[in-house]
Amino acid sequence: MSTGDAVTGAGADATGDREHYEAVVVGCGPGGAAAAARLADHGIETLVLERGTEAGSKNVSGGLVYAEESAPYTLSDLFDGFREEAAERPVTDYRIHNVAGNRVKTYDLTDLHEHDTEWCDAVLRREMDAWLEKRVHEKTSETGGGVLTNVRVNGLLRERGEIVGVTCDELDPIEADLIVAADGVNSELARDAGLMDWDEPDEWFQGVKAVVDVDPDRINERFGLEPDEGVAHLFSGDLFEDVRGGGFLYTNEDSLSIGTVFHLDSLVAEQAEPHELLDALLTHPMMARWLGNEYDEREYAAKLVPDSKKVAHPDPHQGRLVLVGDAAGQMQAQGPIIKGMNHAVTAGALAADAFAVTRGNADPAAAGRRYVQLLEESGTMAKLRPRRYELSRTLAEHDPITSVVDTVLESPVGRLAFGNRMANGLLERAYNSPFLVGMLPDTRTGYVTVPTVIGETQGKAIHWDNEVEPPTLEERIGDLTYDTDVGNPHIELRDESIEASGTAVTACPVSAEDFGGGCYRSEEVKRNGTEETVVSLDTQPCVECGTCAVVADTAWEHPRGGKGVEFREG
Repeated sequence: MSTGDAVTGAGADATGDREHYEAVVVGCGPGGAAAAARLADHGIETLVLERGTEAGSKNVSGGLVYAEESAPYTLSDLFDGFREEAAERPVTDYRIHNVAGNRVKTYDLTDLHEHDTEWCDAVLRREMDAWLEKRVHEKTSETGGGVLTNVRVNGLLRERGEIVGVTCDELDPIEADLIVAADGVNSELARDAGLMDWDEPDEWFQGVKAVVDVDPDRINERFGLEPDEGVAHLFSGDLFEDVRGGGFLYTNEDSLSIGTVFHLDSLVAEQAEPHELLDALLTHPMMARWLGNEYDEREYAAKLVPDSKKVAHPDPHQGRLVLVGDAAGQMQAQGPIIKGMNHAVTAGALAADAFAVTRGNADPAAAGRRYVQLLEESGTMAKLRPRRYELSRTLAEHDPITSVVDTVLESPVGRLAFGNRMANGLLERAYNSPFLVGMLPDTRTGYVTVPTVIGETQGKAIHWDNEVEPPTLEERIGDLTYDTDVGNPHIELRDESIEASGTAVTACPVSAEDFGGGCYRSEEVKRNGTEETVVSLDTQPCVECGTCAVVADTAWEHPRGGKGVEFREG
């Protein structure tokens, strides 16, 4: 590939002759792969730029990938053999556990899980995305493009204020008629365009995950499965203290994905440490029958997750730029419903179709406007930002109201109401109602109070001995793979005061108050004869989740292509 003149810094003006493609897709996760594949189907010359050494090496998901019956595109539509070759196990059993101490009440969520569902598979991102990358490269090579890895796109290329391409750390600027930002939750392109920001912790979730090695036969035995079956378990209640969120367990072919997802503002308010909340799930007595006496953690990982109800961009485009997937906030997290990759696939494919029908239009924003129209017509935006949630939050998301509701629920009257047989049936139907979970307000009531009261009044006591001893944070960091970009830190701590940046010490998933080997630590220093508590930063252990960009005063960007953490599982 030939390259044009170098331009330094994001947002530089374009000058002179540059390499040009009809379309440039940034990121080869599910959204980027879908966009690139569909562009190639339309015969459009498409270049895909991927920051990792291989697609998936920078990506983390829970992860379940859905194919919705109402969706215009699914991964199996776009890529033959996807489920057989790139997925782990199909999910055939779906349950939620309401936990109060050692008492647990379980509800079957099959009706909710199967609503509008064609299929649902557990996946590991490294294997899945790497498989997608190969298929995408085959498709795009046929139209004069291809996939380039180890390339970090750091910003938008502009000419006379108009977006005309992208700038990269490793390549000269590249011009394009369409730029698809599929570069994830920490999208530098979305921020460069001013379409997304990191201002409010309540707009984000933080997910932390362990991949646990388990022999396939043991998975089948412990969960009562056949080789072509899998389960998804969700957990809520008092095992996570007062932090709003919950846990999950998904069966892979020869491993388990076990993790937690919490509202970031709740983590901040409770000063909870993510790794300890994960350990609370791993060591609960109910996990003993599934984990057994041996615990071998393959990988520890974390990421930010956008709360689509609040941040899914209603107009995710600017000029030639369109946003898809996490970069556009397209992550549906409504009660037990957690869907993201399927919406990224739909968005990516629709963005490609929008460009195909507006190809040659002199207006650079024509494809973007058509893309927004397709998102609306497909029903995608209604799923991401349900109107009923907007109405419920107006009434329910106020501390005084939450306090009154919780007081009533936790009273003898509330416990009596939850403890009868009729309530049990009503509660299970409520959990399985897509309409009700789509309007669930983001309060302690739904995540902590109700599940705890259900567990206390309806649950059975569990007395199994859980002998799991999770790795320490130091061991987890030590087991990760890093290619440290020596001399080029990707995060700068702009204000080291506890007031400005102290929250990162507890909220960062590879840091802790009593651990000095993570990214962030607090320490006492003497200055001018007085002692002061300050925050220090070491970017080497960073898992690139972006949490600190929201909760601390930092200048945050991704490491250069191929540098930083490399996930083996994802």
